[in-house]
Amino acid sequence: MKVKIQTRRVYHKFAEVEVEVSADEFEKFKLDNRGDATLQDFLISIDDLYEGKIEDAFSNSEYEYGFGLDSDANTNYNSSMNEIESEEEWRYDCAELQDGGHL
Repeated sequence: MKVKIQTRRVYHKFAEVEVEVSADEFEKFKLDNRGDATLQDFLISIDDLYEGKIEDAFSNSEYEYGFGLDSDANTNYNSSMNEIESEEEWRYDCAELQDGGHL
């Protein structure tokens, strides 16, 4: 009798960088967008400021066992990774504005 034994192991990487964002530029961005723009909108519009940095940090990070949803590095204001169905997840966190969420 043959019995197949299978396993699936999940590993993840986590990277985090900090970027300095001008409050004046953010306010101008909001005014240019009739006041409806959010920090999330602004960050998406200036992704060239952080994409290369986050990719470098990601490349240099170590693989960790698990899904990455309960990482110790993952404890900032309202920005815990929580999309288990996603293959990749980007979030932001701004303690000064008490704002965080997905990018």
